[in-house]
Amino acid sequence: MSAVPSSTKPLIVPASLSTFIAFDFGEKRTGVAVGNRSFGTAQPQGSIHALGDARFLHIAKQIQEWQPDAIVIGVPYHPDGAAHENTARAKKFGRQLHGRFHLPVFEVDERYSTTEAIASGAKDADAVSACIILEQFLRSLG
Repeated sequence: MSAVPSSTKPLIVPASLSTFIAFDFGEKRTGVAVGNRSFGTAQPQGSIHALGDARFLHIAKQIQEWQPDAIVIGVPYHPDGAAHENTARAKKFGRQLHGRFHLPVFEVDERYSTTEAIASGAKDADAVSACIILEQFLRSLG
């Protein structure tokens, strides 16, 4: 898995990876978005309202439908950059995705993505948050 993009650690993503699926992991819901490098945009795809293996069955359907080259996940941090319980949960989720689907997984610092989605009036804040996470990642590719 790649490190969280930051000004001190450049994100290295091979140019051959062009289609991405992003997840905003939550204990009860997981937002989904898809996008590609060429356009630098993402589209929300709804939220998964399932836990455990049922969640991964829904994810498998999304991956089969969109055929992404890689996965992007949002990893939450405190405002000061410190990790917390959900940081560890999101990172574990990323490892599980990599293990199950054998795709590269990139982590993005998702601080304030849900707040931004809610402030925009999103009906599905989790899916819009996944979209924000993916667009942030795509912008980091230059």
